[in-house]
Amino acid sequence: MKKFVSIFKNKEIVNRIFFSIMILFVVRIGAAITVPGVTLNQNLDDLMKSGNSLAIMDLLGGGALSNFSVFALGVSPYITAQIIVQLLSKDVLPALTELSKQGEYGRKKSEMATRYLTLLLGAVQGYGIIRTMENSEFITLNLASNFWTYAYIVTVILAGAMLTMWLGDQITEKGLGNGISMIIFAGCVRSLPTQISTAWKKWITDTVTRSSSEMIKGAFQFALYILAMVLIIGFVVFIELSKRKIPVQHAGKGGGSAAMARASFLPIKINSAGVIPVIFASSILSAPAIIASFISKEAASAEWLLIFNYNRTFSMPWFDGTHWEMNWGLFIYLALIIAFCFFYAEMQIDPENLADNFQKNGSYIPGIRPGKETERYVRKVLNRVTFLGAISLSLIAALPIILVWANVFDGDNSLALGGTGLIIIVGVALEINAQIDGLLAGKSFDKVKGIQQ
Repeated sequence: MKKFVSIFKNKEIVNRIFFSIMILFVVRIGAAITVPGVTLNQNLDDLMKSGNSLAIMDLLGGGALSNFSVFALGVSPYITAQIIVQLLSKDVLPALTELSKQGEYGRKKSEMATRYLTLLLGAVQGYGIIRTMENSEFITLNLASNFWTYAYIVTVILAGAMLTMWLGDQITEKGLGNGISMIIFAGCVRSLPTQISTAWKKWITDTVTRSSSEMIKGAFQFALYILAMVLIIGFVVFIELSKRKIPVQHAGKGGGSAAMARASFLPIKINSAGVIPVIFASSILSAPAIIASFISKEAASAEWLLIFNYNRTFSMPWFDGTHWEMNWGLFIYLALIIAFCFFYAEMQIDPENLADNFQKNGSYIPGIRPGKETERYVRKVLNRVTFLGAISLSLIAALPIILVWANVFDGDNSLALGGTGLIIIVGVALEINAQIDGLLAGKSFDKVKGIQQ
């Protein structure tokens, strides 16, 4: 309670909160405006409840895709472009590698390259989504089906994506938290009240007219559902905050006393990649369907595309001539998440560069020799910690898919717990809380400094 009072007494924090809310309000208005010249069909809601890659895009965009709004692309092209530029900066493209070493100037140039790539990816992704949804009869174009019509719609949703990116930048500069993360956070939070009210209606309201045993059973199921949600949120918080601390000592700074050893350490988060592996894995799974939509309507509806749908089983021939039914999409999805967890963790904490920096700065890990031995030790710890994070992230991402597959909620897929949205909500909430604590600590420091003067 004391923290809330402190927040509302701090004018800067209040202004940042108000500014962020106003920007998110603009984003929500844009997400409700359907692209002119497009009619939504009734079965579009079924698509968004299916849990496939388009449904994840809709979740990240806060329902913008289910309305086929001007913000239908959301921040997905920007996130993908950002990841690609980061990957290319790791000794793949020399020009970008050089920019990554040039401080603030290099960062601005890399950001500009990311925005140009966002335009290209957004145009390709926008056209692919239009063709996919049109071929699947989720939307109907009211204009003539020609090049200019597609160019017009792609231009509208691409402009919406760039505007969304700009609004995110404004939140980062003048609001709370990372702007892109905040926009995704708002889209994910939007579904929580609906999810809880649906559960209340299913297990409480609809059982009132039934027998007393049905009412008791419904109340127990609802309480169990809320408890499960709280436990999953607690588990996600635990994963997000867990880290392995490697003690680091510094030559010439007090000789590495016990106090110094406690105060100086290298933190390695269990989930250092955040939700990026899930988003990137979803993008890769959606790529075959988007590419097929470029070819023809028949190619877009081909049966072999089911292998990339983690909500459907696909039959594959076995050696003895029989067919093996398996959810290959889920298997590929989880494998991609685990692979990207390791890859992104290696990008975030490069053991080779870290060992070089330690050696240059006179820092060392107690009991470990500087140089190659430090690099091997950090890489071993990083791989072990990332393995735990990758498995945890995979379990959380797969949980709603498994629950729907097992028909736990009697066909009501909207009640599925866990998943990408919950990881994003918890991660962004912790980030906002940390920023508010920092602003409050800065204000307290200024007060103390003023009193001393």
